[in-house]
Amino acid sequence: MHVRTISGAGLLFTTVVLLSQVFSTAQTSSPGRQTGVDNEYQTGSILWTQSSAEYRAVAYQTFVLARLRLDENLRSHKLRGNTRRSPQRAAVIVDADETVLDNSRFQAELVLRGLPYDPQAWRAWCERAEAGAVPGALDFLTYAARRGVMVFYITNRRQAEKVGTIANLQKLGFPNVSDETVMVREESASASKESRREKVAARYRIVLLVGDNLNDFADSFAGKSIAERAAEVDRERAEFGTRFIVVPNPMYGDWENSVYENKPGLTDAEKRDYRRRALKGL
Repeated sequence: MHVRTISGAGLLFTTVVLLSQVFSTAQTSSPGRQTGVDNEYQTGSILWTQSSAEYRAVAYQTFVLARLRLDENLRSHKLRGNTRRSPQRAAVIVDADETVLDNSRFQAELVLRGLPYDPQAWRAWCERAEAGAVPGALDFLTYAARRGVMVFYITNRRQAEKVGTIANLQKLGFPNVSDETVMVREESASASKESRREKVAARYRIVLLVGDNLNDFADSFAGKSIAERAAEVDRERAEFGTRFIVVPNPMYGDWENSVYENKPGLTDAEKRDYRRRALKGL
Protein backbone atom coordinates (compact mmCIF):
# COMPACT_ATOMS: atom_id res chain seq x y z
CA MET A 1 0.00 0.00 0.00
CA HIS A 2 1.59 3.22 -1.11
CA VAL A 3 1.71 5.96 1.50
CA ARG A 4 4.15 8.64 0.38
CA THR A 5 5.19 12.22 0.92
CA ILE A 6 6.67 14.43 -1.80
CA SER A 7 9.20 17.17 -1.12
CA GLY A 8 10.07 20.03 -3.43
CA ALA A 9 8.20 21.43 -6.41
CA GLY A 10 11.40 21.46 -8.45
CA LEU A 11 11.97 17.79 -7.78
CA LEU A 12 8.44 17.02 -8.92
CA PHE A 13 9.03 18.73 -12.25
CA THR A 14 12.26 16.81 -12.73
CA THR A 15 10.53 13.57 -11.80
CA VAL A 16 7.74 14.00 -14.33
CA VAL A 17 10.20 14.71 -17.13
CA LEU A 18 12.67 11.94 -16.36
CA LEU A 19 10.20 9.23 -15.44
CA SER A 20 8.38 9.71 -18.72
CA GLN A 21 11.51 8.06 -20.11
CA VAL A 22 11.59 5.40 -17.40
CA PHE A 23 8.22 4.03 -18.42
CA SER A 24 8.83 4.21 -22.14
CA THR A 25 12.13 2.33 -22.19
CA ALA A 26 12.50 -1.43 -22.03
CA GLN A 27 13.08 -2.86 -18.58
CA THR A 28 16.03 -4.84 -19.89
CA SER A 29 18.07 -1.64 -20.08
CA SER A 30 20.06 -0.60 -17.03
CA PRO A 31 19.71 3.17 -16.60
CA GLY A 32 22.54 5.24 -15.25
CA ARG A 33 21.95 6.71 -11.85
CA GLN A 34 20.87 10.38 -11.87
CA THR A 35 21.64 12.89 -9.16
CA GLY A 36 18.72 14.33 -7.22
CA VAL A 37 16.75 12.90 -4.35
CA ASP A 38 18.51 11.21 -1.45
CA ASN A 39 16.84 7.80 -1.59
CA GLU A 40 19.98 5.67 -1.63
CA TYR A 41 19.08 4.59 1.91
CA GLN A 42 16.35 2.40 0.36
CA THR A 43 18.84 0.30 -1.60
CA GLY A 44 19.28 -2.31 1.12
CA SER A 45 15.58 -2.91 1.61
CA ILE A 46 14.92 -3.14 -2.14
CA LEU A 47 17.86 -5.50 -2.60
CA TRP A 48 16.59 -7.68 0.25
CA THR A 49 13.16 -7.86 -1.41
CA GLN A 50 14.53 -8.57 -4.89
CA SER A 51 17.60 -10.66 -4.16
CA SER A 52 17.38 -12.50 -0.87
CA ALA A 53 16.14 -16.06 -0.68
CA GLU A 54 15.11 -15.15 2.84
CA TYR A 55 12.44 -12.77 1.52
CA ARG A 56 11.00 -15.53 -0.68
CA ALA A 57 11.08 -17.93 2.26
CA VAL A 58 9.28 -15.51 4.58
CA ALA A 59 6.69 -14.73 1.89
CA TYR A 60 6.01 -18.44 1.31
CA GLN A 61 5.88 -18.98 5.06
CA THR A 62 3.36 -16.14 5.41
CA PHE A 63 0.96 -17.63 2.89
CA VAL A 64 1.37 -21.16 4.25
CA LEU A 65 0.24 -19.76 7.60
CA ALA A 66 -2.67 -18.03 5.86
CA ARG A 67 -3.74 -21.32 4.30
CA LEU A 68 -3.56 -23.13 7.64
CA ARG A 69 -5.66 -20.44 9.32
CA LEU A 70 -8.16 -20.49 6.46
CA ASP A 71 -8.60 -24.26 6.71
CA GLU A 72 -8.90 -24.03 10.48
CA ASN A 73 -11.57 -21.32 10.26
CA LEU A 74 -13.61 -23.09 7.59
CA ARG A 75 -13.48 -26.36 9.51
CA SER A 76 -14.48 -24.69 12.78
CA HIS A 77 -17.32 -22.75 11.15
CA LYS A 78 -18.66 -25.92 9.55
CA LEU A 79 -18.62 -27.78 12.86
CA ARG A 80 -20.44 -24.97 14.66
CA GLY A 81 -23.00 -24.68 11.90
CA ASN A 82 -23.98 -21.48 10.10
CA THR A 83 -26.01 -18.89 11.97
CA ARG A 84 -28.56 -16.50 10.58
CA ARG A 85 -26.66 -13.57 12.03
CA SER A 86 -23.52 -14.08 9.93
CA PRO A 87 -23.24 -14.32 6.14
CA GLN A 88 -22.63 -17.89 5.06
CA ARG A 89 -19.97 -17.39 2.41
CA ALA A 90 -16.44 -16.76 3.62
CA ALA A 91 -14.19 -14.06 2.20
CA VAL A 92 -10.53 -13.13 2.32
CA ILE A 93 -9.46 -9.50 1.95
CA VAL A 94 -5.99 -8.74 0.60
CA ASP A 95 -4.14 -5.54 -0.11
CA ALA A 96 -2.56 -5.23 -3.57
CA ASP A 97 0.86 -3.55 -3.48
CA GLU A 98 3.62 -5.58 -1.82
CA THR A 99 0.95 -8.01 -0.57
CA VAL A 100 0.06 -9.77 -3.82
CA LEU A 101 1.75 -7.46 -6.37
CA ASP A 102 5.52 -6.94 -6.27
CA ASN A 103 6.45 -3.37 -7.29
CA SER A 104 10.12 -3.57 -6.32
CA ARG A 105 11.21 -2.82 -9.91
CA PHE A 106 9.43 0.53 -9.71
CA GLN A 107 11.13 1.23 -6.38
CA ALA A 108 14.52 0.25 -7.80
CA GLU A 109 14.06 2.53 -10.81
CA LEU A 110 13.58 5.54 -8.54
CA VAL A 111 16.78 4.75 -6.65
CA LEU A 112 18.79 4.10 -9.82
CA ARG A 113 17.73 7.45 -11.24
CA GLY A 114 17.85 9.39 -7.98
CA LEU A 115 14.22 10.45 -8.26
CA PRO A 116 11.42 10.95 -5.71
CA TYR A 117 8.14 9.10 -5.72
CA ASP A 118 5.71 10.82 -8.09
CA PRO A 119 2.00 9.97 -8.54
CA GLN A 120 2.14 10.41 -12.32
CA ALA A 121 5.03 7.98 -12.62
CA TRP A 122 3.20 5.57 -10.30
CA ARG A 123 0.09 5.78 -12.48
CA ALA A 124 2.16 5.01 -15.56
CA TRP A 125 3.60 1.96 -13.82
CA CYS A 126 0.13 0.73 -12.83
CA GLU A 127 -1.10 1.16 -16.40
CA ARG A 128 1.76 -0.98 -17.68
CA ALA A 129 0.44 -3.88 -15.55
CA GLU A 130 3.92 -5.35 -15.20
CA ALA A 131 4.18 -5.92 -11.45
CA GLY A 132 5.11 -9.47 -10.49
CA ALA A 133 3.39 -11.69 -7.95
CA VAL A 134 4.57 -11.83 -4.36
CA PRO A 135 5.84 -15.39 -3.74
CA GLY A 136 3.08 -17.63 -2.40
CA ALA A 137 0.24 -15.15 -2.94
CA LEU A 138 -1.13 -16.70 -6.12
CA ASP A 139 -1.06 -20.24 -4.72
CA PHE A 140 -2.87 -19.18 -1.56
CA LEU A 141 -5.62 -17.17 -3.22
CA THR A 142 -6.16 -19.83 -5.89
CA TYR A 143 -6.55 -22.38 -3.11
CA ALA A 144 -8.97 -20.14 -1.22
CA ALA A 145 -11.12 -19.60 -4.32
CA ARG A 146 -11.23 -23.34 -4.99
CA ARG A 147 -12.59 -23.80 -1.49
CA GLY A 148 -15.42 -21.42 -2.30
CA VAL A 149 -13.92 -18.43 -0.50
CA MET A 150 -14.48 -15.04 -2.16
CA VAL A 151 -11.38 -12.86 -2.63
CA PHE A 152 -11.47 -9.06 -2.42
CA TYR A 153 -8.56 -6.80 -3.33
CA ILE A 154 -8.84 -3.60 -1.26
CA THR A 155 -6.15 -1.20 -2.42
CA ASN A 156 -5.37 2.48 -2.13
CA ARG A 157 -4.57 2.66 -5.79
CA ARG A 158 -6.79 5.31 -7.37
CA GLN A 159 -9.77 5.00 -9.70
CA ALA A 160 -7.63 5.99 -12.68
CA GLU A 161 -5.32 3.06 -11.88
CA LYS A 162 -8.07 0.46 -11.57
CA VAL A 163 -8.05 -0.78 -15.17
CA GLY A 164 -4.32 -1.41 -15.07
CA THR A 165 -4.60 -3.07 -11.66
CA ILE A 166 -7.29 -5.47 -12.86
CA ALA A 167 -5.24 -6.23 -15.98
CA ASN A 168 -2.13 -6.94 -13.89
CA LEU A 169 -3.96 -9.25 -11.49
CA GLN A 170 -5.66 -11.12 -14.32
CA LYS A 171 -2.38 -11.44 -16.26
CA LEU A 172 -0.81 -13.14 -13.24
CA GLY A 173 -3.81 -15.48 -12.86
CA PHE A 174 -5.23 -14.22 -9.57
CA PRO A 175 -8.79 -15.42 -8.88
CA ASN A 176 -12.04 -13.46 -8.43
CA VAL A 177 -10.65 -10.37 -10.18
CA SER A 178 -13.46 -8.06 -11.32
CA ASP A 179 -14.68 -4.50 -11.13
CA GLU A 180 -16.57 -5.46 -7.96
CA THR A 181 -13.79 -7.28 -6.13
CA VAL A 182 -10.98 -4.81 -6.87
CA MET A 183 -11.92 -1.98 -4.52
CA VAL A 184 -9.79 1.12 -5.10
CA ARG A 185 -9.64 4.41 -3.25
CA GLU A 186 -11.98 7.03 -4.68
CA GLU A 187 -10.40 10.38 -5.52
CA SER A 188 -12.28 12.33 -2.83
CA ALA A 189 -11.97 9.65 -0.15
CA SER A 190 -9.45 9.37 2.67
CA ALA A 191 -6.82 6.65 2.77
CA SER A 192 -8.95 4.65 5.22
CA LYS A 193 -10.07 1.26 4.00
CA GLU A 194 -12.65 0.81 6.75
CA SER A 195 -15.74 1.65 4.68
CA ARG A 196 -14.67 -0.80 2.00
CA ARG A 197 -14.06 -3.51 4.56
CA GLU A 198 -17.50 -2.83 5.98
CA LYS A 199 -19.08 -3.28 2.54
CA VAL A 200 -17.52 -6.71 2.30
CA ALA A 201 -18.50 -7.59 5.88
CA ALA A 202 -22.13 -6.75 5.13
CA ARG A 203 -22.31 -9.60 2.62
CA TYR A 204 -19.56 -12.01 3.61
CA ARG A 205 -17.93 -13.52 6.66
CA ILE A 206 -14.38 -12.15 6.61
CA VAL A 207 -12.01 -14.94 7.56
CA LEU A 208 -8.64 -13.26 6.98
CA LEU A 209 -7.17 -9.88 6.17
CA VAL A 210 -3.75 -9.98 4.49
CA GLY A 211 -1.57 -6.90 4.05
CA ASP A 212 1.90 -5.37 4.31
CA ASN A 213 0.74 -2.31 6.27
CA LEU A 214 -1.05 -2.26 9.61
CA ASN A 215 -3.68 0.07 8.14
CA ASP A 216 -4.73 -2.87 5.95
CA PHE A 217 -6.24 -4.40 9.08
CA ALA A 218 -7.81 -1.57 11.07
CA ASP A 219 -7.88 2.21 11.28
CA SER A 220 -6.68 2.06 14.88
CA PHE A 221 -3.11 1.81 13.54
CA ALA A 222 -3.30 4.92 11.35
CA GLY A 223 -1.45 8.18 12.00
CA LYS A 224 0.32 6.91 15.10
CA SER A 225 3.85 7.37 16.37
CA ILE A 226 6.40 4.57 16.48
CA ALA A 227 5.59 3.86 20.12
CA GLU A 228 1.83 4.10 19.61
CA ARG A 229 1.90 1.70 16.68
CA ALA A 230 3.89 -0.80 18.74
CA ALA A 231 1.47 -0.45 21.65
CA GLU A 232 -1.51 -0.99 19.35
CA VAL A 233 0.10 -4.14 17.96
CA ASP A 234 0.55 -5.39 21.53
CA ARG A 235 -3.13 -4.73 22.24
CA GLU A 236 -4.14 -6.65 19.11
CA ARG A 237 -1.53 -9.37 19.44
CA ALA A 238 -4.12 -12.18 19.43
CA GLU A 239 -5.22 -11.19 15.92
CA PHE A 240 -1.79 -11.50 14.29
CA GLY A 241 -1.21 -14.91 12.78
CA THR A 242 -4.86 -15.78 13.29
CA ARG A 243 -7.01 -13.20 11.50
CA PHE A 244 -4.39 -10.61 10.51
CA ILE A 245 -1.63 -11.95 8.23
CA VAL A 246 1.31 -9.59 7.61
CA VAL A 247 3.43 -9.78 4.45
CA PRO A 248 6.96 -8.32 4.85
CA ASN A 249 7.66 -5.00 3.14
CA PRO A 250 10.79 -3.12 4.26
CA MET A 251 10.70 -0.72 1.28
CA TYR A 252 8.00 1.77 2.34
CA GLY A 253 4.78 2.17 4.31
CA ASP A 254 3.25 3.83 7.33
CA TRP A 255 6.11 2.50 9.45
CA GLU A 256 8.33 4.99 7.60
CA ASN A 257 5.81 7.81 8.02
CA SER A 258 5.89 7.21 11.76
CA VAL A 259 9.67 7.61 11.72
CA TYR A 260 9.04 11.07 10.21
CA GLU A 261 6.38 11.74 12.89
CA ASN A 262 3.77 11.71 10.08
CA LYS A 263 4.95 15.12 8.91
CA PRO A 264 4.46 15.87 5.20
CA GLY A 265 6.77 18.02 3.10
CA LEU A 266 10.03 17.26 4.91
CA THR A 267 13.28 17.90 3.05
CA ASP A 268 15.74 15.09 2.38
CA ALA A 269 18.03 16.47 5.07
CA GLU A 270 15.19 16.54 7.61
CA LYS A 271 14.17 12.98 6.76
CA ARG A 272 17.75 11.82 7.10
CA ASP A 273 17.92 13.45 10.52
CA TYR A 274 14.68 11.75 11.63
CA ARG A 275 15.98 8.37 10.46
CA ARG A 276 19.22 8.80 12.38
CA ARG A 277 17.40 9.85 15.54
CA ALA A 278 15.08 6.83 15.31
CA LEU A 279 18.01 4.38 15.35
CA LYS A 280 18.73 2.68 18.65
CA GLY A 281 22.40 1.99 19.18
CA LEU A 282 24.44 0.76 22.11
